[in-house]
This record gives sequence, structure tokens and C-alpha cells, in this order.
Amino acid sequence: MARSTPVKKAIRSLTWLLVIIAGLTALNGTATVLNDSGRDGWWNGASWVPELALDLQGGTQITLAAQLQNGETVSSQQLDQAVTIIRQRIDSAGVSESEITKQGSQNIVVSIPGRPDNATLERIEASAKLSFRPVLFTGAASSAEVGGEADGASASPSAGSTTAPYTPNPDLESTPTASPTNGSDLAWITPQLADVYENYNCAADNDLATAPDDEPLVTCSTDGTAKYILGPVEVAGSDISDATNGLATDAQGNSTNTWAVNLEFDGQGTDQFADVTSRLVTLQAPQNQFAVTLDNQVITAPSANAAITDGRAQITGQFTQDSSKALADQLKFGALPLSFSVQSNETITATLGQTQLVSGLIAGLIGLILVVIYSLIQYRALAFVTVLSLIIAAVLTYLVIAILSWREGYRLSLAGVTGLIVAIGITADSFIVYFERIRDELRDGRILENAVESGWKRAIRTIIASDTVNFLAAITLFILAVGNVKGFALTLGITTVIDLIVVSLFTHPMLQLIARTRFFGEGHSFSGLNPRALGAVYRGRAQFREPVVARGRKRAGGREAVIRQTIAERKAAEKNTRPGDNASGDEGTNS
Repeated sequence: MARSTPVKKAIRSLTWLLVIIAGLTALNGTATVLNDSGRDGWWNGASWVPELALDLQGGTQITLAAQLQNGETVSSQQLDQAVTIIRQRIDSAGVSESEITKQGSQNIVVSIPGRPDNATLERIEASAKLSFRPVLFTGAASSAEVGGEADGASASPSAGSTTAPYTPNPDLESTPTASPTNGSDLAWITPQLADVYENYNCAADNDLATAPDDEPLVTCSTDGTAKYILGPVEVAGSDISDATNGLATDAQGNSTNTWAVNLEFDGQGTDQFADVTSRLVTLQAPQNQFAVTLDNQVITAPSANAAITDGRAQITGQFTQDSSKALADQLKFGALPLSFSVQSNETITATLGQTQLVSGLIAGLIGLILVVIYSLIQYRALAFVTVLSLIIAAVLTYLVIAILSWREGYRLSLAGVTGLIVAIGITADSFIVYFERIRDELRDGRILENAVESGWKRAIRTIIASDTVNFLAAITLFILAVGNVKGFALTLGITTVIDLIVVSLFTHPMLQLIARTRFFGEGHSFSGLNPRALGAVYRGRAQFREPVVARGRKRAGGREAVIRQTIAERKAAEKNTRPGDNASGDEGTNS
């Protein structure tokens, strides 16, 4: 005999739920195994245990000090802007639950959970002033200039190098013999500037960050392999409105396998960039290059292949997906109003610690126990569906949080734990709405199988409306809030979506299946779905009567049954109880 449609739907829903759980488990498990094997890839950092935030685990605290020239001051607005940009740079690296605050009148303190990787530290420590300068001359740096040994080994320049910066010969001419006409004019290269270039050591601790914008500059690439003489700043990094990475396209618009960085300038930047590229495209190498500098160190120096007048530029080169994204982040978020140096980098302990985490988990466990006790009292055997649904919701939530932890850099804070505890109430509320709708249908005289289907149609609208409100509140908090409140909003949003999944793919299918069992279908007294105990109203052909009441006992649910009568049922009842409608006139009943 073929299964009925509700049973088929229930089995199909439960199968989809198993597929979702198995998929999430396989994804996290595979990534964890690959990460433990030491291979690099998208699974880096994968683990079964979610990472904890700063308040529960501790982390790294970096103090950035503004680099000022003589007599220069820092405004509160500049510091606020710097805090915002640094936060964007850290978030773009996938680090969440970080804290960026002002300290005093010219410092910024960056606190990051755990021990950040080198790439994240470089993003923070390189959060400096971005600018575009034309290239006047360039050449390769020797191994000695980059701090290498005689055997040819090389190392990147270090801010802590003990090599002293070169002091130029004061007897050499430092003023151009002719006034330069533009930023690419070779008249900028004076005898003293040429002497600095010849003796410049990329490993030396030169104070490049405070170099004037309106003067030429001798500097090196960030990896210390090339030296440059650059003209004055012609486009400021603050004129970049957006920067993204992606695969470059050819002249026909087809995608290639080469990664590129795409730039968009604002109105002022568009005009300035158009003027500069129109000039550079007519010059010979290396004067046709436009250097992108961060703290006046060259990130990249692409050549101008055409005049760019629409404010949209593309930088190509030997990029990988990761390096192009890192450069795009630097270009997009690196235009700070000030330059900063790292004043300190130290490890800090958790602000709250494991004790508060355990207290939060105990509070959640107590709330869960209370929900189970309430379900047992109110719904009796039906409470096992509540317990199983909560377990399924907990498994899904844990898997999603674990995956977000290693894939997107999410870290669980005490505020996030609070969001998970609140989710217990949200999920239990959905069960109560559904169960009460089923009970309403039983009171109206329907059998349990029909009551489950009718009750679901009425309940799902209420559940969706309630979860939609919760989800909108979570989105609003996540967009507008910062810090730990974002963690609360994220867990609230995740658990709200999971609540809909569990109710639709587990709770309702389970009710469809157990409605066909003898224990629940016949309304056992401990089932929680006993029609007589609920005050059910039975309909016959043009007749209406209340539940049968045992002699000497108060009628169970009789008052509630009368309240739930429709107008037609009340009129029928009044007509059947009018004097003279039965033989005795006072004891007759209508059956």
C-alpha cells in the first residue's frame, strides 16, 4: 500500500535535513583534515572548535602613534577617520570582534583576538598614507642595500635595522637649475638627489613617512629589491573611491587568467589621473610609470599604456588572487589622513575569560532545562519533539558557527553566546505557536492528522512573521553597530534562519509521522493531544453538542468550548434548547 501524501512529504523533508547536516559536517571535517595535514588553501585554520573573541581568549594589542612633522597637530576628526579606515582594513582581512580605539590625542590602539597572522599584522602596521607619484628613475637594489649577505641571500627591509641612513653631501646643489614644469620633469633630479640615490640603502631606517608631498623622493619598493627617484605627489590616495581585485579582461572583454586590481577615482581624482596618464603615455620608460606608494614606499609602479579619462584604472602584473586582494585592500582602505608608526605590539589577556564563558553556558543550560520542564508540563509526551528539535537546532548552529570561524574569521564573544541563549526562546516560541494551533484544531473536532495539517498552515504564517521581525532586527544591529554587538546580531540572525529550517524540515514532519501512531492518534491521556482534555467540540449533521461530562465531575473545557462556538453553532444550540422542543420540556437532550 502506497504511503499517504503527508508521510511522503515528511520523509522528503527529513531527508533534506539530513543532507544539510551531512553536508555541513563533511565540509568542516574535510577542511579540518586538510588543515591538520599542513596544506595551504581555502581550509587554512579549519577546526571543529570555534575561535573565541578578545573578551574570552585574549589576543594582541598594537599601539599606533601618529608621525608628525615640526609644529603639526592631530585633530580629533583625523583620528576618527583613521580609526574607521583601520577597522575596515582589519575586517577586510576576515578578522572579527576586534577593537580599535583612540588613546590620548595622537595614538590609536588596535586589539585583535588571538595571534593574528603576518598578513593581518602587515595590514595594520602598514596602515599609512597612500599616494601616487611619477617615476623619474629606477634601478635594482644590490644585496647589500636590502640587508643581504655576500652569498646573495636577501632579506626584506626592517624598520629596526641598525644601518644608519645616508647623509647627503651638503656641498652638492639641492635646487633645480630650471623650474620643473610637471611631476615627470627630470629637472627635479638635482646633484644632491642623485647622490642620495647612489648611496641610498633600502635596509636603512629612513623616515619616509614624513617626506613632503610637493618634493621629489628617493625610496625603495616594499620588498627592498628596487630603488626609485619619484616626483612629487600628483594624486592622493584619498581620491580613490573603490578598489577591487578580479581577473583581467582583454580588448574584446573576455576574461583572462591574469589577476588584476581595478581602481575607481572620485571626481577630483578622475581629473588628476587623466592629466597624469595623458602625460605619462607619451614618455619613455621608466618615466611612463606611475608609482603607488604607502608611507612613500613603492607598492607597485605600473606603466601607463593609455590615457585614462573615465576614472577607472586597472593594474596588472605578477599577481595571485591573494596578492591582488591585499593590494586592493591597501588601495581602498590605506588612504589615512595621517601616517602612523607601531609604538608597541604586545600580548594581552582575556578581558572576561573562561569563567564568564562558563557562566554564560550554564545560564543557557538552565534556560534549556526550564524550556524542557515547561514542555513536559504543558505538552507531556509531545515534549520529546521539542527536545529533539532543540538538539537539531543546536547541531546546525554549532556547525555553522564553526565554519564561519575558520572561513570568515568570525570569533565567538560573550555577546555572541548571549545571542545563542536568546535563540532557545525563539525556537521554543515557534513550537508553542505550532502546538497550540494543532490543539485549536482538535478542539474544533478534527482528527489529529487533519489537525496537524490545518494547524501547520495557520502556524507557519505566524512563525514566519515573528522570525522576519527578529531577522530584520539582527540585520539592523549588524549594519549599524560595531564590536561585540555585531557578534550578537550575527548569532541572532543565524539562529533565526535555523529556527525556520528546523520547524519546517523537522518539527512539522515529525508531527505528521507521530499523528499516525496509535498513542498520539487516539489521544492518549499523556500524549498532550487528548481531545477530551482539551475541551473538543464535535459536529454532527446540523447538530452541535459539548463534550460528554462524567457524572459528578466539572465539565472539562466546557466553558472554553462555548466561547469557541461560531454564530451558526450558537443559534443551533439555542434553537435545540428552547422550551417545548422536547417531550419533557426540561430534561430533554439533543443527540
